[in-house]
Amino acid sequence: MKIHTLGGYSEVGKNMTAIELKDDVIILDCGFYLPAVIALQDKENIPSGDGISEEKGLNEKKLRAAGAIADDTVLDKLGLRKKVRAILIGHAHLDHVGAIPYVGGRYNCSVYGTPFTIAVLKRLLEDEKKKIPNKLEAIKPNSTFFIQGLKKKYKVDFINMTHSTPQTVMIAVHTDEGIVLYANDFKFDNNPILGEKPNYKKLNEIAKKGVKVLIVDSLYSNSDGKTPSEKVARSLLEEVLLTTYTKKAGIFVTTFSSHIARLQSIVDFGKKLNRKIVFVGRSLNKYVSAAIDTGLCNFKKDIQLTSYKNQVKSALKQVNKNKSQYLVVCTGHQGEPGSMLDRIASNEMPIDLAPSDLIVFSSKTIPTEININNRHILETKLRNKRVRIFDNVHVSGHASREDLRDFVQLVRPKNIIPAHGDIKQETGMVDLAKELGYKFGESVHLMQDNQVLKL
Repeated sequence: MKIHTLGGYSEVGKNMTAIELKDDVIILDCGFYLPAVIALQDKENIPSGDGISEEKGLNEKKLRAAGAIADDTVLDKLGLRKKVRAILIGHAHLDHVGAIPYVGGRYNCSVYGTPFTIAVLKRLLEDEKKKIPNKLEAIKPNSTFFIQGLKKKYKVDFINMTHSTPQTVMIAVHTDEGIVLYANDFKFDNNPILGEKPNYKKLNEIAKKGVKVLIVDSLYSNSDGKTPSEKVARSLLEEVLLTTYTKKAGIFVTTFSSHIARLQSIVDFGKKLNRKIVFVGRSLNKYVSAAIDTGLCNFKKDIQLTSYKNQVKSALKQVNKNKSQYLVVCTGHQGEPGSMLDRIASNEMPIDLAPSDLIVFSSKTIPTEININNRHILETKLRNKRVRIFDNVHVSGHASREDLRDFVQLVRPKNIIPAHGDIKQETGMVDLAKELGYKFGESVHLMQDNQVLKL
């Protein structure tokens, strides 16, 4: 078995891994490096919302040149591209699925994901006016299916897991050499707001069968403790929205468009305030529409969902007549230029911010230079309007160090490959593995992009 670490091993994002098994190759994830995408959009003057292209302008060549997608051309050079039998996607975030519209067609195989993930992918293809020849296969969480190789079939488990977007799964690929467990982006939340809790039973089962290699999310491997449940974020939102004086104020909340559980909580508290709830921004429209398509949106009837320019302007004009009757959910939590909150703060939309208005960031700034700079610029605009800012009303969707310790002890892999991080974050996972008895270079392997590990 060879593991090709194509992307997501030298940075947060651009996730793409290939498992080479003699005659067959299976790809895990195919995502964007979002800081590079946002920088490219700025350069090309393409408006963005949550880092998603909103009009024509991006293509494979530009994305490769900008380092925004993994360099999977190494598979061509090794004669492996035609051996790819499947692309398996763990969840619907763009750093895991965003590159499919641009490179998926290079492979003569199906793309597999959960129903929500596939619904989001279809929306991305529609909005970016892309067509790919790959068949898109929707597989429910906690399902088992088979991939046909050249001479044999491979059993695959989609194991339900909690994260900051619905229907996230860990992927277990059963091979003659043992199980490859791909655990990229997860947390252990036993009280999720939406969906089922992690499938510990299945993890126990595959642990007994034998996990040859665990590829594991290392983003917060240096953060001591346990990542709180989403119910904590719900409580934080309740505290801000229901105990702050808002009688005469407009309320604007921005969060990750893909975080349907968080959006559910925002809607619930907006209803308690007897406010009309308006969603503005194309990214929100993409993800909420995908949730509606897959039966995961319980608040469809409670919101006004707007998307296109005239729709948005009309809705915001109405809100501006009496802001105290509305709660506006909008894109822009990372300060993305051209996002809805940025346009509102820049006086580009028909709505005026007043000193009593609440701006709630139900998010954390992703710590990259471009995001930090964009958020600073946005917050400067907002502070000049003397609005009330509530930041980091949020809990993470990623496992912290003690969650990772429990996880490794649960599945007992023979080998560990830290993923989804830069060298510092992956080193944290290496150190944790060493605490648990793994040996550096023998059973825990520090990899970078475009390397190959032979097991």
